[in-house]
Amino acid sequence: MNCKTILDIIISNIKYVKPSLENYMFKTSDNLVNLGTNSVERSEIIMMTLEKLDLRIPLVETYGPNNIGELAQLLSDKKLMNENAC
Repeated sequence: MNCKTILDIIISNIKYVKPSLENYMFKTSDNLVNLGTNSVERSEIIMMTLEKLDLRIPLVETYGPNNIGELAQLLSDKKLMNENAC
C-alpha cells in the first residue's frame, strides 16, 4: 500500500474523529496537535488507521513522526515490512 493511500486513510479518520475539520484542506506538514486533537483523539485516529491497514504494531512506534505525512510514510514502511515478512 502506498504512502498516498495511507495518508488518505489518516485524513479520513481525522475527519471522522474531528468533524469540524471536514472541509479543511490537509497538508502533509499538518500535525495532529496543531489540528486541535487531544491525546485520546490522536490515539483513536492512529488505532483506526492501524486497524484499516490490518497492521499490528505498538502505538509507541507511531510517536516519532512530526506530521501526518511522516506518519503515513512510517506506516507505509511498516506495512511493507509486514507484507515481506516470512
